[in-house]
Amino acid sequence: MTEKENKLIEDLFKQAAQQQIEDNGFTERVMAQVSQTKPSARRWSQLWTWFCVATALALFILFGGWESLKATMMVWLSTALTSVEVLFTTAPTTELPVNPSVVLLALAFVLIYLPYQTARKLSEAL
Repeated sequence: MTEKENKLIEDLFKQAAQQQIEDNGFTERVMAQVSQTKPSARRWSQLWTWFCVATALALFILFGGWESLKATMMVWLSTALTSVEVLFTTAPTTELPVNPSVVLLALAFVLIYLPYQTARKLSEAL
């Protein structure tokens, strides 16, 4: 955008920020209604949540979800190990100077260390 367009946008927002709209106590009335949420409504919401969780667990067990989950994890592990094997097998034959150990260390850094540090810093901030 040009400087002229930026100036026009700034002027537009400056005018909008100066505009006052009277709500005749509407905001206060809405906030009073929100804060008066009935405890029974919260209770029904919690009961519904627990019912859905229990139903999902029952269906997971009933339809053999554990076996499917275990099979999926085995496929993922097999694929990852095959990829590492292919990397170590083909790396010496490439024309690029690729060191498989460095690649694996970099991958471990990105997939393990960075998320750990990010989670640690977020937990400290909260």
